Amino acid sequence: MQINLPYGKEKQVLNVDEAILNGLLVSQIEDYHPGKSQTELVSEAIQTPFASEKLSQLAVGKQKIVIIASDHTRPVPSKIIMPLMLAEIRQGNPEAEITILIATGFHRLTTREELVGKFGETIVDTETIVVHDSGDDNSLVKIGTLPSGGALIINRLAAEADLLVSEGFIEPHFFAGFSGGRKSVLPGIASRVSVLANHCGEFIAHPKARTGVIEGNPLHIDMLYAARTAKLAFVVNVVINSEKEVIHAVAGDCDAAHINGRKFLEKLCKVQATPSDIVITTNGGYPLDQNIYQAVKGMTAAEAAVKQDGVIIMLAKSNDGHGGAAFFNTFRDEKNLEKMLAGFVNTPRDETIPDQWEAQILARILLKAKVIYISAAPDEMIQEFQMTPAKDVQEALALARNYLNNEQATVTVIPDGVAVIVE
Repeated sequence: MQINLPYGKEKQVLNVDEAILNGLLVSQIEDYHPGKSQTELVSEAIQTPFASEKLSQLAVGKQKIVIIASDHTRPVPSKIIMPLMLAEIRQGNPEAEITILIATGFHRLTTREELVGKFGETIVDTETIVVHDSGDDNSLVKIGTLPSGGALIINRLAAEADLLVSEGFIEPHFFAGFSGGRKSVLPGIASRVSVLANHCGEFIAHPKARTGVIEGNPLHIDMLYAARTAKLAFVVNVVINSEKEVIHAVAGDCDAAHINGRKFLEKLCKVQATPSDIVITTNGGYPLDQNIYQAVKGMTAAEAAVKQDGVIIMLAKSNDGHGGAAFFNTFRDEKNLEKMLAGFVNTPRDETIPDQWEAQILARILLKAKVIYISAAPDEMIQEFQMTPAKDVQEALALARNYLNNEQATVTVIPDGVAVIVE
């Protein structure tokens, strides 16, 4: 059987004997056809918001309006969403001073080239765009205290806006339950102080901090509080398929719209685990597989489907390298995974180190299974993360069988690890 696996902007082809193929876990998103164009879906959502007035009505009388937009690491179809949001705001208030604030969270700053790729030349050349920097104290202001006890510090432009709105997309998220909605504020435009407090070892280790789980999830509780405190008044969120096309859209109140969006998504992306010796997965290709840091998300789907002491084969181009210096340094400096995990869980919330959460989850995965990592990153870098480098999926499959000493090892394939909730 031939299975196409997204890898950067290309595909790798897996050839696997159906006799040992234990499961092919795919979201039903690919079979869903809304019967409307992407623009129609987003436009209709904006015109029929959940638990909110229309965006044009909210804009009336508001001078400083800030639209939070996702950064270069997220495949949000902003070329479709942003023009519609701008037009709707200006319909209600032609004189509004609009700023597009790029929600980089804890990521590196977005470049102009990446902004053009995201919005197109016209918006980049004509609109006011500010890239959030979570470490720039001069651009940040404290607006409260999170339920967890951490300081809630966000971008000053958002805090001082007369109207704060956002665009984004909803997908399964490996510790926040789902992306989208309230995440635009925390971690999107928050200070690193707030992000670190929210992403602490205690919360990441919490049994409710898992893909598709919202109720009782301590990270979500903080995030929703942050959005409410920041007065995030209106969101436009979409669900996309593997071609990054909009198949569903919701708008309105940041929680109500998100609830409706994730209900739609849950119906399509929940899959039953078929435990196997080898699980092959990806991070959905570009732009989500630009670095090792982001690829941990896709690995968690494989973690839920691989047998103890099995092998995970991860495809993530990682042309941007490790994606986080602290993340890399943690693995370079500590080779005892049990000791690493214990240290994270025992680290006080206000002493959380950058990228600790990603290292914590990767260490947890590595204690369950060997990881063979297919990428363009240097072999030495992959090895520092205690993973085995490979250049293509067939080489990785041979390595996995050799490691297990079993040519008939069972295989589960998850073509897009960030698009499914494995139960």
